[in-house]
Amino acid sequence: MNDVLMSFVDVEKTYTSGLSTLTILEHLYLDVVEGESIAITGKSGCGKSTLLNLAGGLDRATQGEIYFKGTPLSSFNDKKLSHFRNGHIGFVFQSHILLEDFTALENICIPSIIRGESKRSVIKRAYMLLERVELLDRMAHHPQKLSGGERQRVAICRALINSPDIIIADEPTGSLDEESSSSIESLLFDIVQEENKTLLLVTHDTSLASRCSKIFTLTHRSLEEKL
Repeated sequence: MNDVLMSFVDVEKTYTSGLSTLTILEHLYLDVVEGESIAITGKSGCGKSTLLNLAGGLDRATQGEIYFKGTPLSSFNDKKLSHFRNGHIGFVFQSHILLEDFTALENICIPSIIRGESKRSVIKRAYMLLERVELLDRMAHHPQKLSGGERQRVAICRALINSPDIIIADEPTGSLDEESSSSIESLLFDIVQEENKTLLLVTHDTSLASRCSKIFTLTHRSLEEKL
C-alpha cells in the first residue's frame, strides 16, 4: 500500500487588503497518496491555483497545516522551502515560463544545476528526457523558435529533471490547440506512469480530469470528491 505523500489538514488561505479580508480556501482537507493522480476542477477564480501554490511551497497557508511525508511545511524557513521545491516538486504551468535567453537543453538543466549536481550527469538525464519527448533535434533551439506544444514538452522535461516526488500541473494544456493538447496530455500521463510519479493537476478540461485516479471539485472554498 502506498504512503500518503502530502496532506492538507484544515487549511485556510486568506488575503488581506486594508480593512478587507478575502477568504480563498477554508476547512480544506486532502490526502495525496504516493503514485496516484489527482485532478482539481472548479469554476475560474475559485482558488485552484492557490491550492497548487500551497502544495508546491510557493505560498503559505494562513491557518491549518500542509504536511509533506509527515513534516509540516510551516516548519521550513524560506531557504528550506526553496530546497523543498527544488528537490521534491516538479512544476508544469499553463504558460511554460521558459527563459528566453537559454536553449531548450539549458532550460531543462537549470533546476539540477541550482541543486549543485555535476554537469555531466545533468546533461545525460536531460538528453534522456529530450529523447523521450522526441525533442533531441530541437535541444539547441531557444523558446521563441519552438512551437507551443514543443515548449510544454521542454517544461515537462524541466519538471522531471530532478526526479521529484510530485508533479504539480496548472492547466498544462490550457494555452494549446486541440491537437497539441491531446499530445501533451498523453505524454504527461505516460511519463508520470513510467517514472512512477504522483500528479496533482488543475484543469477545466473534463476529459483530462477523467484520466486521473481521483477527481475533486473546489467549491465553497473546500474540496468535494467526485465519486
